[in-house]
Amino acid sequence: MDGLVHWLQHDTAGLLTLCAAGIAALLLMIIRFRVEPFIALIITGLLLALVAGVPVTDLVGSAQKSSESLLESGFGSILGHITAIVGLGAVLGAVLEASGGAQLLTRRLLAAFGENRAPLAMGLSGLLFGIPVFFDIGIFVLAPLVYSAARQGGRSILLYCLPLVAGLSMTHAFLPPHPGPVVAAGLLGVDLGWVILMGLACGIPAFVVSGVLFPAWIGKRLHVDVPDTAPPAELGSAPGDEPKLGVVALVIGLPMLLILGGTFASITLPPGAALDVLTFLGNPVVALTIAVLIAFWLLGTKRGLTGPDLATLTSTALRPLGMILLVVGAGGFFGKVLAETGVGEALAGTLEASGLPLIASAYVISSGLRIAQGSATVAIVTTGGIVAPLVAGLGYSQPQLALIAVAIAAGSIIASHVNDAGFWIISRYFGISTKDTLKTWTVLETILSVTGFAMAALLSLVV
Repeated sequence: MDGLVHWLQHDTAGLLTLCAAGIAALLLMIIRFRVEPFIALIITGLLLALVAGVPVTDLVGSAQKSSESLLESGFGSILGHITAIVGLGAVLGAVLEASGGAQLLTRRLLAAFGENRAPLAMGLSGLLFGIPVFFDIGIFVLAPLVYSAARQGGRSILLYCLPLVAGLSMTHAFLPPHPGPVVAAGLLGVDLGWVILMGLACGIPAFVVSGVLFPAWIGKRLHVDVPDTAPPAELGSAPGDEPKLGVVALVIGLPMLLILGGTFASITLPPGAALDVLTFLGNPVVALTIAVLIAFWLLGTKRGLTGPDLATLTSTALRPLGMILLVVGAGGFFGKVLAETGVGEALAGTLEASGLPLIASAYVISSGLRIAQGSATVAIVTTGGIVAPLVAGLGYSQPQLALIAVAIAAGSIIASHVNDAGFWIISRYFGISTKDTLKTWTVLETILSVTGFAMAALLSLVV
């Protein structure tokens, strides 16, 4: 028994076996026994640490002091980075949704592109509105406009809904302030400005292939009628109480511009007042706070909403974030355990010996976790915890780290199928059978994932 314990704790093969066993236990709890992912991550992390020989006081601290323990520092290190960003992003999206900005944006795009190019307009709506709004909310808000455009065009609803969900999925996977890219950036220690740049560089080509070319091809070969229960939506002139298009564009684009400004300032400007100002404004929390305040004023107060109305809107937007943050925090702890036990170093040596590039390893691990258990968030936090110790001390630049974050995010959306809630939202909301959802949505997500990773891999060769 002592020999086995020593092998698990000190031998490279033993450490890798321990890592594999931990991930297998994690997946078993989530898939077979339906344990909440954040609880499964805590259990796995604790067991892994104990078997690997981490002292109890290092793992959980003492009765007098636990703030420096792996458990608390693992949770705190990642939550301290992402909580405010994700929360402010959710509030910003809720204000845009409540103001009617999404419907306005989509109607204007549909009018500008015309009936023949309505599918492209729906895709652009998903891209733009998807920046501040969660994936499922975007579907719920814009689906009535998809129904009306499909009825008016008299063609398969796939031609309209697939571009929309491709745009929403791309922004959700690759761009802050969505939880996935923010978590990956936090775990790898990369500036969000670089994640935005590389997310756009990889995500836009992936959207073109999955959200423009693929729907145009499959929509002509597979006809799906608009559901009989689908509510109508007016595609004509916008109601008088809707916000101005410029205001909607300002609220969506301002935080990204501020974050990018801070990133470029840190590269191009010498120390001084200008750099300090742009660094302050470009901090993601500051940038999103400014955008939220502007949204409260222009889309809320100036349109008749009171303080209590905005408070209710904010609390409603923040309510669904609890489980996401718990999963992220538990994933941070799991990753901390992997680093502390030496599993990360053992895995790094094995990957280096295999000749597989780290960016490819990150994508494969994330893809495998995604396919196995269905949650993109769990795939990202678990993969980030595995990969973070591998990149430490290797001298990767910020753009290179951002591309690894994009690869992890790309893997986390591959092959959406029956164990993914998003699969059933698409199927039920647009009246697509399970078989046809596998032919369309599952394939779309796989194309989006593979193309996004391919772009990240290509860019990693030149940055």
